[in-house]
Amino acid sequence: MADQISRQTEEDIRLLRGLEAVRLRPGMYVGGTDIRALHHMIYEVVDNSIDEALAGRCSYIEVVLQENGAIAVNDDGGGIPVGMHKDTGTSTLEVVMTNLHAGGKFSSSAYKVSGGLHGVGISAVNALSEQMVTEVRRDGRVYTQEYRRGVPQTQVEMVREMGPEEFTGTKHLFMPDFSIMERNEYSFSTLAQRFREMAFVTRGVTIYLRDERVKPFPREMTFYFEGGLRSFVRYLNRNRPWLHDPVSVEREILVEFEDNGSGSTSFTVGVEVAFQFTDSSTTTELYFANTIHTPDGGSHQAGFRAALTRTINLYARKVGMLKEKDANFSSNDTLEGLTVIVSVKHPNPQFESQTKVKLMNPEVQGVVSQATSDAFMEFLEVNPRDAKRIIDQCMTSMRARDAAKKARDLVRRGANLLENTTLPGKLADCSEQEPAKCELYIVEGDSAGGSAKQGRDRHFQAILPLRGKILNTERARLNKILDNNEVKALISALGVGIGDDFNLDGLRYGRVIIMTDADVDGAHIRTLLLTFFFRYMTPLITNSHLYIAQPPLYLVSSGKEKHYAYTESDRDVIINALKNPDKANIQRYKGLGEMNPDQLWETTMDPAHRTLLLVTIEDAAEADRVFDMLMGSSVPPRRRFITTHAKKATLDV
Repeated sequence: MADQISRQTEEDIRLLRGLEAVRLRPGMYVGGTDIRALHHMIYEVVDNSIDEALAGRCSYIEVVLQENGAIAVNDDGGGIPVGMHKDTGTSTLEVVMTNLHAGGKFSSSAYKVSGGLHGVGISAVNALSEQMVTEVRRDGRVYTQEYRRGVPQTQVEMVREMGPEEFTGTKHLFMPDFSIMERNEYSFSTLAQRFREMAFVTRGVTIYLRDERVKPFPREMTFYFEGGLRSFVRYLNRNRPWLHDPVSVEREILVEFEDNGSGSTSFTVGVEVAFQFTDSSTTTELYFANTIHTPDGGSHQAGFRAALTRTINLYARKVGMLKEKDANFSSNDTLEGLTVIVSVKHPNPQFESQTKVKLMNPEVQGVVSQATSDAFMEFLEVNPRDAKRIIDQCMTSMRARDAAKKARDLVRRGANLLENTTLPGKLADCSEQEPAKCELYIVEGDSAGGSAKQGRDRHFQAILPLRGKILNTERARLNKILDNNEVKALISALGVGIGDDFNLDGLRYGRVIIMTDADVDGAHIRTLLLTFFFRYMTPLITNSHLYIAQPPLYLVSSGKEKHYAYTESDRDVIINALKNPDKANIQRYKGLGEMNPDQLWETTMDPAHRTLLLVTIEDAAEADRVFDMLMGSSVPPRRRFITTHAKKATLDV
């Protein structure tokens, strides 16, 4: 038996030199090879410029998306040192650009606070670039070095003297290596949203974004904000009715602790917090550490949440709005309707991974909690009317949550699937037992549901028809949402629960596919479903379980030939390619129910031929804004959006 097991030998042990590890395992350094990883490469370069701004050496950052797909990032910072490095005998610029864990972020004299901790970011980008040219302007001279896939192609050279109007700084021009990275188009809107956040969080820095891929005139945006996080909160809540002016605090707090028994040490942590309650059920939380967005939160999130709930409970009992017999508000009660941004600046932040999605420093929790409690209690005592509005909202939230808990008991996983729904079309389940191999099609109406049930592969495809348009969950509280039969059907079928009970481990289908008609009503139903999933089942999206089916718009036939067209342009191409275009018969599908089961299978459900769109959240703040604008209670922003984009709309008849 032992002879049959392959053993590790000396030849199996690999020593990765230089930047080989980055090219072999890009996911460890930039999070993968997809479009998010491409964006992350830009963020890593810009983060270095932001670190220069935090050090007081940079006020302007320029990012250019060039026509050929290359990216240029230029700043007016101090410029990377270029002199000989004492440990290597080579230029310090080359050391920084071609070695992991090399850089000025390890020196507290160069950077008191920075987002780059490990000296990995810029060298990882260099390793994953087909070509990279770095230009340094410092000490009155301009220096350059060129690299290919992280390997220097030239020595660090002084090419000229700086001009009298030229500013010091660093410019990186790089082309991603698409032999490793997936070839995708950079998203201008995603980058703009990220740089807007950076400008809000890094007060006083200007970030200029230019897209030269757009012809004849490039697209460009400039971000500069003096108001900091207060301005950021106002921006996020501009389409929501708010209850009070933003509460904000900005402090530097000294942290002292024992250093491994050798004595005490201390450092200063900067804390900036801004938050505002709105008259809605939407919660928006954004957390930053050294200007790096940490989407998974961490210790700064825990500190803010604890302080918020504790302060509201203390004040509510102090003024008698919570009686002795009343239970305290929970964190869920106090978060409803809240928009909050927390930014901390720490000399030695600890993140969960190189992609910096979660802050781990335990001392930050107490620092953020202290700063938030002091400022919020003062605000409540000075503004009793605003305080009453906030506590009344928490009361409403608590009552709705209690009602929702009772409603959830009716739809808990494992308790007679769909027994409580009154849908005319029941769930047609599949026979496969392994969730990863199963698919659930959420279908619009009985007619389409009938075709889908007949056309599907019963082994792994389940069908859930919904009756009409589900509730707009952007405007309703959870207890009302759980009274809706279609919503109860979805929750029961998926098996993941909702709200506090949500558990992705219970998901019964690896793919959840929204399949609606290719018309205006179908688009509306799809939007309502996306709103529900975004607000109440976000992990389905972030873990790549939610898809949108793409049914054809047209059937083009001529004699025995038949072709399906998914867009108007596809239709025209197909018609022009026919031998007798004038005799072509064109059928416009207004609904899935018009398609025969075999046609629906062939075009939309057969894994070998169908097209599915994966639903992603590129940026949570922007997604939150769009859903709030399109589906929320405030009408003027929606009207402005419609009138602005009306000329781009097409008539569906």
